[in-house]
Amino acid sequence: MLFAHDTEAALRGCAALVNTAQTLPTDTDDLQTLDELDAFVQEWQWTGSRAHDAAELEAVRALRPRLRELWAVDTEGAVELVNALLAEADALPQLVRHDGWSWHLHATPPEAPLATRMAVEAAMAMVDVLRADELERLRTCAADDCEDVVVDLSKNRSKRYCDGGCGNRANVAAYRARKAATD
Repeated sequence: MLFAHDTEAALRGCAALVNTAQTLPTDTDDLQTLDELDAFVQEWQWTGSRAHDAAELEAVRALRPRLRELWAVDTEGAVELVNALLAEADALPQLVRHDGWSWHLHATPPEAPLATRMAVEAAMAMVDVLRADELERLRTCAADDCEDVVVDLSKNRSKRYCDGGCGNRANVAAYRARKAATD
């Protein structure tokens, strides 16, 4: 494990949230309804209070482009964005233990708005990434037809494709090209 468990979970959750947005004409926006937000929150085990309203959905949707910036900026830009996210939320890190998780950091109260908790969780995870000088582990999918973001948590820094099947498609295409060249 490269980072603490909660950091890795937050990085994966942040990437998943960013990847719900439509980035290419062939993409779909996967957070258009409250039901889709509820499913996302449940899948990524977000805790704390929920408003379950259109304003909450819009706040989470509006957060995605800001978080996507973390994959596009250099270290200085990432530090600036992380500091802004933490300052906007008046983040106050505290050790907590709940829902089967061991001690980990939260920097917002459970009743803070969902989008605020998501932003701060991503920022706190990025603190660890930046302190470890591991920003290059944040990438964009290597597939030509994909703009999804990738968090490379592999030991050998080899993850190139998103979790949407792009690696499989690339491998099949390479195999078919090799096969066609030998026929």
